[in-house]
Amino acid sequence: MESIGNPWLYLAFFAIVSVMLLIDFLGFKQKEGQEVKVKTAAYWSIAWVTVATLFGGGLWFYLQQTASVTIANAKTMEYFAGYLLEKSLAIDNVFVWMMIFAAFSISPALQRKLLLYGVLGAIVLRTIFIFIGAWFVQEFSWILYLFGAFLVYTGFKFLKGQEEEDSNIEDMAILKWLRKHMRITPQLEGGKFFVRQNGVLWATPLFLVLILVEASDVIFAVDSIPAIFAVTTDPFIVLTANLMAILGLRAMFFLLSGAASKMHYLPYGLGLILVFIGFKMLMLNVFHMPIWISLSFIVIVLTITAILSIRHSKKYNETTL
Repeated sequence: MESIGNPWLYLAFFAIVSVMLLIDFLGFKQKEGQEVKVKTAAYWSIAWVTVATLFGGGLWFYLQQTASVTIANAKTMEYFAGYLLEKSLAIDNVFVWMMIFAAFSISPALQRKLLLYGVLGAIVLRTIFIFIGAWFVQEFSWILYLFGAFLVYTGFKFLKGQEEEDSNIEDMAILKWLRKHMRITPQLEGGKFFVRQNGVLWATPLFLVLILVEASDVIFAVDSIPAIFAVTTDPFIVLTANLMAILGLRAMFFLLSGAASKMHYLPYGLGLILVFIGFKMLMLNVFHMPIWISLSFIVIVLTITAILSIRHSKKYNETTL
């Protein structure tokens, strides 16, 4: 498997990620108990997209200097296609986090804390999953067909409306297991994950929420990582596109927190994208689809989905007045 990645590129990328996480931690925070304004979240979301775009531009410039314009164009398009794909799939993850926080009545201040840990955990876990996936693809190329079949199956579940998460968080198996095997305090203890009571260590509901946040990302990674391998099998592109999409999840969460009910057609758009990507994988030996087609398809579907969702929301508001 050919890759443009080298130790220096990986080092530079993780340095960028570390700096951006530090900026996110220091900059994207409010006073205790103060909610994050949509305007603030929008500015931060724009900043994250700008960083991802600048990274893509920097990647093109580097490859144009060290390889060729052809390689630079191809790899940069792969990066942006992967980034858009991962960003769109991450929206569904955000909505699940909203359900979890609502079920446990988590305040905005604690949401920011949990999301920071959630993003850090997602970066570590997805990095591991991506390198494992890249190894499997290199050693067992036929696994791409399994990925493709799985994505088609998942995509049709979205299209049929069967990918909705159970609204009753309390029925989740992992939550039942944790409550059965751990001492859990009956209520939140501020921002603490663990407390000592009478010399005994107890976990708090906040720790349960953190586990659910991390578990949800693992579940969604099962969809998103195979999907991006349909766009590119270059581990460096897969990693950078994936992590760049993850970095802005905190801002995206607060930006979309009031728009969950307005994304009526989003699951159908995501389902269509997954089916398309899945069939692309299944047709690898029959037809090599240019990357610009994949990129264009993702952009067009997301645009149409957004327009239809906005129109649906307006009609719904008019009928309820």
